[in-house]
Amino acid sequence: MIKTIKIILAGVATAAMGLQSCSSTSAGEEKAPEKQAEVQAFLLTEGALSDTLSIPGELVAFQHVDLFAKVSSFVKKLYVDVGSEVRAGQLLAVMEAPELNAQSEGAQSRMQSQEAVYLASKATYDRLLETSKTPGTISQNDLDVARARQQSDYAQYQAAKAALKEVHDNRNYLEIRAPFSGVITARNVSAGAYVGPGAGSVPMFTLQEQKKLRLVVNLPESNAGVLDQNGAVRFTVKSLPGQQFTAKTSRVSGALDNRLRAQHVEMDVLNADKKLLPGMIPEVQIPLQAGKEASFVIPGSALLNSSQGIYVIKVVSGKTVWVPVQTGVQTAGKVAVYGDLHTNDTLITRVTEEVRNGAPVDGKVTLQ
Repeated sequence: MIKTIKIILAGVATAAMGLQSCSSTSAGEEKAPEKQAEVQAFLLTEGALSDTLSIPGELVAFQHVDLFAKVSSFVKKLYVDVGSEVRAGQLLAVMEAPELNAQSEGAQSRMQSQEAVYLASKATYDRLLETSKTPGTISQNDLDVARARQQSDYAQYQAAKAALKEVHDNRNYLEIRAPFSGVITARNVSAGAYVGPGAGSVPMFTLQEQKKLRLVVNLPESNAGVLDQNGAVRFTVKSLPGQQFTAKTSRVSGALDNRLRAQHVEMDVLNADKKLLPGMIPEVQIPLQAGKEASFVIPGSALLNSSQGIYVIKVVSGKTVWVPVQTGVQTAGKVAVYGDLHTNDTLITRVTEEVRNGAPVDGKVTLQ
């Protein structure tokens, strides 16, 4: 019985010593001073960023045309084929339409007939006019009627001449000539084929100018405002690895496409050796510049992209202030921002949404 009491007492003593030890440890921890966190920040400075945008483009012929037959006819002879280089005005094909010969002869006969009628009425009027100089010989009414007949016959004669010219012009359409110098890239007819105007007609030839190309790029809306319109661009094509080509910005649409929400930009490319072909999809490096307005350059970690908008966090009188900003060019971990900012403003380097707007800065602000 005595042994049991001793064990219990010993256990109580041990527990009391343990509680005293825990109490001492807790008291010691409470007395240890907390280490104050440092807040990294930087002073804002004005600057500008330039960047290069990599975007796919398209090479197209500087001039491209499909050549159709103007009149219904049969192909008599072809002088070019696919791949033929042609000069402006060169004869490409000749057609034949026998009915045009008959039309030409008929128009020629009608013109000659109207010419004879006009010459007769003119001679009549001239004689009456000469006779009317003797008073009382010719009435004024007879003279006016003769003059009106002459004018009517002259108008008919001119109409016949115009009809004959129309037939001759149609005969000229039986020859297909190149409107500019280039390369025939397609031939869709052969000798003897029937060609002519109509909804279902196909072009006889496709002609492209390839010694000069257009590099077409659709610049996204986010970069449209910072395009260097006087700068040169570089591009590469997959079929010629290791080779780099240059072009200069030549034409800018000045508006965004309603479907793509992009700006149409064209660059002229000299291609005298014809290494580049229309239809190629090059990778284009377009230099971008910051806008004309003053901007501030900050590290990307200082930009807060929240559900409410885009902000930077400024330290003012020991408190945080969220400042809404707009972004510009971004490159190499830097970003150009625009907003209610001033030189030498103190901005927090690394921001999160946990840093609330208007909260006191908990820690020492260390400038980098």
